[in-house]
Amino acid sequence: MSFRSWSLSSYQTQTRLFLVPYLLGTLVLVVLPALATVAISFTEYNAIRPPTWVGLENFAKVLSSPLVRLSLRNSFLFVLLAVPLRILGALLLALLLQPAGRHLGFFRTSVYIPTIIPETAYALIWLWVFNPLYGPLNAFLNWLGLPVVGWLVEPQSAQLAMVVMALFQIGEGFIVALVALRTIPRSLYEAATVDGANKWQSFWRITLPLIVPWLLLLSLRDLVVSLQNTFAPTFIMTYGGPYYATTYVPLLLYELGFDFFKFGEAAALLVVFYVLTGLLAIGMINLVGLGRQADIA
Repeated sequence: MSFRSWSLSSYQTQTRLFLVPYLLGTLVLVVLPALATVAISFTEYNAIRPPTWVGLENFAKVLSSPLVRLSLRNSFLFVLLAVPLRILGALLLALLLQPAGRHLGFFRTSVYIPTIIPETAYALIWLWVFNPLYGPLNAFLNWLGLPVVGWLVEPQSAQLAMVVMALFQIGEGFIVALVALRTIPRSLYEAATVDGANKWQSFWRITLPLIVPWLLLLSLRDLVVSLQNTFAPTFIMTYGGPYYATTYVPLLLYELGFDFFKFGEAAALLVVFYVLTGLLAIGMINLVGLGRQADIA
């Protein structure tokens, strides 16, 4: 490579220099801890004595544990319910608030605000909302004449409560969907209108196909974020209960590591969790790819 290409005044060099802090941060905060996690998963380690090599023993314990299987089932059930509803909610709100105008700015801001509330404060707010005695949600149901629900004291309603909480923190998905909609050329809609297409046909034939890559990106991001964000609300509101109904993998990892000091088993569970999440993401990508091939055919 020529000396000129490494000149500090060149655009390429400045771009590389701007990337250096992010690459170092990724290496130190993501890559190295991930490699350390994989290494610890093959050892018995309690943070007091040096780690001892045990091979695949931790993986055997993790995969044979009913509690681990229950946490995996709870986590992926949560994702199957929350991610499609979050993407659908973000898309619908983006379609509704897409038109330009200052009067809609307040509503766009209102959609984003729950996303920036700290997780602890957000969990405490919903702990009050779901309170069966003096919470506003049950008061509203009672006002409508509907039966009140013991949101956090019954297994099914506790799982539903966690999904409901996740549906209000869709600000980032809303922004991405809004940007995706505004990148579509207006001329396509004008041509469709001239050809006699109604709004539903324009959405189905123009909008949806053009924003599918954006929705796929959002879905993959939401898959990872939703799985991780279950820790704070379950730790603060239910601590995995009632009857382990909200015991998700992040909470179980915390218990294994910091309650029982079984860091080897916690690392093994994390590796298994990453592998299953990766397989789920690959399945989503292949599903969209197969859909495109079918359209082309």
